Order: sequence, then structure tokens, then C-alpha cells
Amino acid sequence: MSQLSRLPVDSLQGAHCAKGTAFITPIACGPDDDAWQWQMTMIGMEQEVDFPAHADLRRQFVPLDAPVDIAFPDGRTQHVTRFQMTQFDGSNDPQACLPTAPTRTFNLKLRGDAQGELIARPLNGAMVLLAPAGWRWFVLLLSGRANVIADHRSQQLEANDMLWIDPIPSHPIRIEGGGEIVLARIPA
Repeated sequence: MSQLSRLPVDSLQGAHCAKGTAFITPIACGPDDDAWQWQMTMIGMEQEVDFPAHADLRRQFVPLDAPVDIAFPDGRTQHVTRFQMTQFDGSNDPQACLPTAPTRTFNLKLRGDAQGELIARPLNGAMVLLAPAGWRWFVLLLSGRANVIADHRSQQLEANDMLWIDPIPSHPIRIEGGGEIVLARIPA
């Protein structure tokens, strides 16, 4: 049977970055803390934040509350709207991020040949998730209310609730409700 496991918000421990310009909250990583192949973080920022250089990883990045401008070492700037997912790697490594207003950003970092998918979008009605064998879903409900239904289990979510879904392969998961949602599909 599919498993639905809440991740209590009060269990997350964040800290200010070295320069104090952002508040970084690690959410989860795997397969273990020291040698992770994937990592999810949320970053709160009100002013320009430097991106640390990472030649060994790929990053999927999405602003959650307000648009941001991403600056690159070659002088380019990329405007990223709210819920617009963008990707960076060693050949396209950003230098800094400037929010147009205070915002949180969600990051899915992948190392080596690890795969993953990050989605941020409005939730209006119902959506169905599938995961092949060896995958799981992470859900963050940003606003609104939702009901997650997997097999004969269900879990009600309110704003800022987080949930892990370990589905039975080829069994659909329904999410019904209204609001805004972040989803990450990662290896189990």
C-alpha cells in the first residue's frame, strides 16, 4: 500500500548564510546526509544573494513568492517569474540572485547521474501523480487546502504542510483542492 508521511515544519532547522543575506532551510537529502545525490532546500531572501559555485551538481530552481533576476559571471541577467522553473549546471552556473520583493525559492540539487523533477504550480481541482518503481514524491502546499489520496489512504493538507508519498508503482495518487503547490519527484 502507498505510504503518506507528514514532514513536520517544526522539525526543519534553517540558518542564515555566511553573509546573512538569506535564510537557508535544508528540507531533505538522500541517500544519506554526507554523500547525498539529491538535496532539497528552501531559501528565504529579501536582498541580493550570492550563488555558491558548484561544478559538481545540477540545480532546479523556482521562485515561490516573487520574481527574481539571476546574474551570471559573463554579465547576462535572466528574469525568472514566480513558479517559473529554471535549471543551472556547471556550464551555466549563476553568480547572484536579486529578488524583486521578499521571496522564498525552492531548490532541487542533483549530483552525478541522479535524476529528479521539480514542479511548482497552482492547484485548481484535481491532479494525478504517477511514479515508476524506485521513485517517491515530496509535496509542499504553499497556500490553500488539499487532500492527497493514495490507494485507500488520504491526508489533508493546509498551507505550508509537507508530505512524503511513497507510492506503489503504477498506482495513481490524486491531489484535490485549491491553492499553490510544489512537487518534487526523487529517487526512493
